[in-house]
Amino acid sequence: MANSPIPEPELLRAILEPLLADFQYWFEKSHHLLETENISFLTQVQQNDLLARVQHAQKEVTAAQVLFNATDGKVGIEMATMIPWHRLLTECWQVSMKFRMDCLSGEK
Repeated sequence: MANSPIPEPELLRAILEPLLADFQYWFEKSHHLLETENISFLTQVQQNDLLARVQHAQKEVTAAQVLFNATDGKVGIEMATMIPWHRLLTECWQVSMKFRMDCLSGEK
């Protein structure tokens, strides 16, 4: 959408700031789970890979937040940048749900 008008900074701030904060929150929860628990249905390689991807995404979100704040909310983030973050969070949520279900059933 190269010809679309640039959103007002207030609107951009109202939408983007909480979205980036949500990404940070959920990536941190995923990071903690992957770093502190042995997830039995993942191999160690799979768990380490997922953790590395979460850590990389955390750095990307932090960079986006810094850029957003440095420009006083005048720049947005392309959807193409956020879609992989959303996919990764979906993967993390699925792992977390399965892990919790395994814990509840005593199969940890």
